[in-house]
Amino acid sequence: MTMSHPISFVTVRRQFDFRSIEVGRWVTPSERDRAADRFYRALCDLMAILQGPESLISLRGSLGMQYGIGGRPGVSAHYIPSTRQLALAKNAGAGSLAHEWFHAFDHYMGNRAFHGLGKLAFASSGWLGSAKQKKHPLNSLLSTCFKTILLTEDGTSPSPLFQASKEADKQLRVLYYAKPEELCARAFEAFIEDSTPNNSFLVRGTVYSDEASAGLYPNDVHRQRINDAFQDYFSALGAALYREQAKAG
Repeated sequence: MTMSHPISFVTVRRQFDFRSIEVGRWVTPSERDRAADRFYRALCDLMAILQGPESLISLRGSLGMQYGIGGRPGVSAHYIPSTRQLALAKNAGAGSLAHEWFHAFDHYMGNRAFHGLGKLAFASSGWLGSAKQKKHPLNSLLSTCFKTILLTEDGTSPSPLFQASKEADKQLRVLYYAKPEELCARAFEAFIEDSTPNNSFLVRGTVYSDEASAGLYPNDVHRQRINDAFQDYFSALGAALYREQAKAG
């Protein structure tokens, strides 16, 4: 997709039907315009990789975005489940978009894929907690993604990714890397970085970074199996959404 005129956040909101896009008061007009262009290109690339329509990117118009608002010290980007907003810091959010988008998607799918989850629950944590899955072929494919990420190939033990994440948490004395929603978001990042087109505003660091060296991103055969599972799921989801769109149109 190419635009003959400059991209603005209004363009981004309208094209993808985001619920809202808020820009911080300390963002200058030139910073805002540059960020809007990067967001637009990254979201178009994400849409191409996932083989779905714009409604997938905005989660059927339910997702809000913030740029340069209420940043947290040391945090370049975050997803806020209570308000369904994806927020990127003004000068440090590049490369975080795919990770935070998957958090939004994982949250959106919580009550759509599983029975009895709370409003703030993620589908990945529902799966790990053995929540009852809603019967649908797409939900089965999504569960395959979670199983491939979190368990060994025979399904009997935690995956190498899970084990490395647990070890990192133990050393840092936190529970962060081994949370199912964080494991799955990092696995999604790897899938996106391995795909074409490659966009460093969307994702970077899943191959060459301190986290990658510590085993906090999937690698080798496990990485390929995860990529294949995500590919199967999102190509099926995208096809279903395009069929739905064609019927509505």
